[in-house]
Amino acid sequence: MTINDVVLHVDEMLDARARHNLEDQMRAIEGVISPGFNDRTPHLMVVAYNSDRIHAAQLLDAVTHQGYHAQYCGMI
Repeated sequence: MTINDVVLHVDEMLDARARHNLEDQMRAIEGVISPGFNDRTPHLMVVAYNSDRIHAAQLLDAVTHQGYHAQYCGMI
């Protein structure tokens, strides 16, 4: 298992409930280990994932599939 982290910038201003719902949606994806927002940086979601199971591009696609506009900020 290879664990990586990616930072995704979500353009929309999400309230706490929307961030929580998006985290839950991401958590349901096979290979996602830990998606999370920080209250101090509500536009940035850090996603820890198993890169043997899923690729960063698929994570970005999952966010945009929920109707949000997002892009990569980088890998950690």
